[in-house]
Amino acid sequence: MSDYTKSTNFATKDNLSSGNALKIVKGTEIDTEFNNIATAISTKADLASPAFTGTPTGVTQSAGNNSTALATTAFVQAALSALYPVGSIYTNATSSTNPGTSLGFGTWTAFGAGRVMVGFNASNTLFDTAEETGGSADSIVVSHTHTATSTVTDPTHSHASSGSSTVIVGNAAVGNVPAGGSTVVPTGNNTLLAASTGISVATTNASTGVSGTNTNYQPYITVYMWKRTA
Repeated sequence: MSDYTKSTNFATKDNLSSGNALKIVKGTEIDTEFNNIATAISTKADLASPAFTGTPTGVTQSAGNNSTALATTAFVQAALSALYPVGSIYTNATSSTNPGTSLGFGTWTAFGAGRVMVGFNASNTLFDTAEETGGSADSIVVSHTHTATSTVTDPTHSHASSGSSTVIVGNAAVGNVPAGGSTVVPTGNNTLLAASTGISVATTNASTGVSGTNTNYQPYITVYMWKRTA
């Protein structure tokens, strides 16, 4: 871009005396001035929809400026950096590119792998410290009891004995047996026959549920997360 610079100072010619050859305005002087003006005009941008080339520069605007002034790249970079200060989290649903590359500023590290974020809560010891971690991917079994049910069946049954005996009948009293009475006197060994009691007990303890592995997760969606560290 060229600025117009006047080659001839025509005003000084007015102060020259008559007859001074320099007082005369020459055609070449006028021609030079017109050429200078044409060159300057042709290298200037149009007012309407100008097409700039090279690296245009301008005044860097202050942060928060919402006027119609043109924004320089320095202004845009400063605005983005203010939007993502150190400690900020950047997320992207499809790109794994480090934000330092895509945004052009800051030092970023991958953040929160396999975890979801939860808001700070000073009244809950689980969430009262920044970047505090907790939780489990697998289900935690809460203390509980199961009730077992037993069914007892006891049908009636009997026992029998086997052996031999003699019946004594006498006219006189014998021991505790009065005269004319009778008694049974065992004459052999008695055997008590064994029999099954017939009692049966059935106990059942029902079990329900599935494996607790990977069942503590809330509904989620996977994204790339980065934390600005510098």
